[in-house]
Order: sequence, then C-alpha cells, then structure tokens
Amino acid sequence: MRWDVVGLVLGWTIRLIALPLLVVFAYSAYIGAEGPEYAAKTYLLPFLLALVIGQSLVSLAKHSDASSRVRDREAFASVALGWIPVVAVGALPYWLGGMFYGPFEMMAGEATFWEALRGLLHSWFESMSGFTTTGATVIDPLTSPVCAAFTVADDCIGSQNRSLILWRSITQWVGGMGVIMLGLLILSRVLGGGMSLARAELTGPSLSRLGPSLQWTARRLWLIYVVLTILEFGMLYFLGGMGLFDSVNYSLTTLPSGGFTTSDSGIMGFDSARVEVILIVFMLLTCINFSLLHLMLAGRTKEVLKDEELRTYILILIVAWLAMSFNLYRFGTTEADLAPLVALRQALFQSISISSTGYASADFATWPVFSQFVLLLLMIVGASAGSTGGGLKVMRIRIAFELAKREVVKIIQPRRVVAIRFNQQVIEERKIWIVLGMLSSWMVLVTASILTISFLEPKLELIDVLSISISLLGNTGPALGAFGPTATWAALSEPSMVIATMLMWLGRLELLTVLVLLHPRTWARSD
Repeated sequence: MRWDVVGLVLGWTIRLIALPLLVVFAYSAYIGAEGPEYAAKTYLLPFLLALVIGQSLVSLAKHSDASSRVRDREAFASVALGWIPVVAVGALPYWLGGMFYGPFEMMAGEATFWEALRGLLHSWFESMSGFTTTGATVIDPLTSPVCAAFTVADDCIGSQNRSLILWRSITQWVGGMGVIMLGLLILSRVLGGGMSLARAELTGPSLSRLGPSLQWTARRLWLIYVVLTILEFGMLYFLGGMGLFDSVNYSLTTLPSGGFTTSDSGIMGFDSARVEVILIVFMLLTCINFSLLHLMLAGRTKEVLKDEELRTYILILIVAWLAMSFNLYRFGTTEADLAPLVALRQALFQSISISSTGYASADFATWPVFSQFVLLLLMIVGASAGSTGGGLKVMRIRIAFELAKREVVKIIQPRRVVAIRFNQQVIEERKIWIVLGMLSSWMVLVTASILTISFLEPKLELIDVLSISISLLGNTGPALGAFGPTATWAALSEPSMVIATMLMWLGRLELLTVLVLLHPRTWARSD
C-alpha cells in the first residue's frame, strides 16, 4: 500500500467538504435567522478542521512521489476510507448547532456528559445517513433538545434551525454523485489512475467513459446532475407551489435519491398531486443510469430505448405498480385506499420512491401485507447501475437470472456452450463472478445484520428487523413496521445505531469496495 497516494486522495476529498460548509455558514450568518454567532460556533470549526486536515494531507503527499498512477489497491482504500473523515466532519454541525445534545448544552447544564456523548453518536448517524443518501433520521423528541417538550403532533424536524436542515440536504446532494467522483475533476490531473477511483466509487459492474477523458466524463455527469437539480427546483417552486426553502431542499435531496425532508410529515404534508408528479419524474430519472441520460441529451434516444436494464427496470415498476394498486383497491385499510385513482397514485409514487429517495406520500407501513412485501422486494432490487438509486441494482439481478437459466440449460444439454449476453454483448466470466460475489456477500451480510439486530433489539418484530437490514444496505431510508415513513430511528439502542451506520457505509460502497480492505494483501507494503 502506498500511503502517500492514499493521503493525497483523502486530503483532496476532505478539503472539498470545506466549500459546502462555507456556503451554509454564509447562509446562517447573513441570510438565515440564526445570526453570525450561531453560524460561527456551528460551522466555522468544521470548516477550519476540513481545510487544515485536507491541506495537511495534500502537503505531506507533495513531498513524496505521489504523482504516479493510482492502482486499484490504493483506489479502493481511498474511496472506502475517504467517507469516514467526511462523515465525521459533516457530523460536527449537528452536534455543535444544537440539533442533538452537544458540548454547549453540557456547558449550560442542560445535558450530562453521557447525553452529549450520545448526541455525538446521533450526529454521526445523521451525517452518515446524509452522505450515503440513506435518508434515515434520528431527529426526534428523544434525541433533540429542540423537541424535548414536544408531543407527537408537533413538528420536530421542521423546528430545527434552517441552516442545519439545509446542511442535511447538501450532504445528500454531495454524497449522491459521490465525493470521490467530484474529486475526479481534480484528481484525474493530479494523479493517474482515475478510472480505478471511479470503478471503486461508482455503482455497477463496469464503467465506461462517455468522452475522450475521465475528467470530461466526470464534468459531463456533474453538469447533468446540476442541471436536473436546478430544473426540479424551478418546477417545484413555480409549478408545484412549494415555498422557496422547501423547493431548494427537496431538489437537493431528490436527485441523489436521498430522502431527507424538511418536516416530520414530509411529502404527505403537502398532499399535492402536482408535487408528487414532479417528484415522480425526477425520482425516475435518478433511477436510470446517468450514461443513458447523457445519451438521451445527445439525441441518441434509440440506444437508450434498447438498453435491457432500463427496459427491465420499467417492467418491474409497472408490474409492481399495478399489483399494489389492485391490492390497495381491494384490501386497503382506509376509505382513501379504496378509491381507484388514489390507489393508483399512491402505488405509483411508492413503487418508484422505494428504490430511490424513500419519500412517502402515504403511510405504507399500514398497507396490506402483499403491498408491503412488494415494496420489500423493490428495496432489494433497487435501481439501475450507474444511477444514484440504491439496492442490488437491476443489472446484477438480470445477470444472476441469466446465469441461473444457463445452468438449467447446461443440465439438460451438458455440451452446449451458452454465453450470457447483456445489451447484445457477451459478458466476460470474470465480471459474472464479480456479480455473484456481490450478491453472495450481500446475502451473508443481510443474514448477519438480521441476527445481530434481532439479538440487540429483542422487542422488535420480524418485519422490523428484516426491513431495517435491507433498508440500510440498500440506502433506502424508511423501513416497514415500527420504522416506517412516519417514524424515526431514534428508538434503536446505541450499539444498534453504530451497526446501522456501518451498514449504510457498506451499502453505499456496495460491499466489495469495503471487503477488499479485509484482505491482507491490500495492506502489504509496496516497493
């Protein structure tokens, strides 16, 4: 392992977080209602910390020979380890700004040392959930001093300082495309081997350049990401009737498939068909491979329509939508569910949202068992490879299905050679084994997490534990049962919260990037 290279990548990554911290500091000090004093104590320390640590790592690396090509070993280590300091710095505003019990509450006698320590854990959870775009939250009267005297009817999230709500949304927006992917705009010139970094950061079994260079590709993907964010903001504000603050935050959390909301009620609080239609369109775009969005903008629509993963994903959505609509219409738990148009609207929104943002237009935790099971399957399948959506990814599921079909054919005809094709191209056996490795690792980890959480949380039901594990690994956000869309995750014990943050991290890096770190040769000294 060449630590000078890892240090340089980590330095640039940490330094990049300083910019959004500065933006929120300026908002809090000069635009928001908090004032300069609050902005300074909440954002200035994390900003300086990110700047100093990042610059120190970059400066140390400059004194060594870190300008040579980044190998896969350093790339995977940099990407996996890079999220840890980013999340740590991102957690400080929550802790210092009073969203959770922190040092200032302890000094004022409003919290004990242990309450402040638990507040740091809650801040870490919220930050990890933001940067990994999971969308699970622990902002609750049980955890937040702002809401300590609140009842169930009060809005705990909506009562937080607005700059902190904006910071939550920005962490999801930055994490959606990937912190390292943002760094590629710089790193591909500072270092060689940018493709190794991109493979470790981006989803899917393969990555292809869209243009003449990786930097051009990164710039084009980020341009699409920014333009879609601005477009959604405009539609939510001018067409959806949302307020300015809500429009900004929901546009920042939709494109990364994040799911953080500005109030406890979330999308349900708007009860607007126009808002839901706009969100459906953009959530669907987030679940499509961004390479296809690039082709679509380039006018190559026929190539997009021929993509097998896209067609499979759309088919899954349509089947799930119609099946849940019929189930809600026939066996819905409320009178609203029995209305055909309402059932169609709610089922369509949730079928797309559950593999994307995790927004909820209805409390699907109260839906019939069949519809909940369909949502659980959609959480597992997830979105397309190369998208900001979560889950196992449709491409992997499709390849696994084709592999199973091939094995059945070979049993009947042992001498027949059957190649697995995707988009009319033969998939190499090496890539097939990578997909199988990912799927098997996911199954092992889900099983282990179910056993661990059920042991630590004996009062939870089976559906709670199962959906928690799948939601965390798929970076979905809301689960089912007691952790549905109207509940927070504050009821988890401290050990369970630590494990939950680890599962979010593993899910965002799609397991293999992290599991590579467990191999001894990853850390072997390089000559």
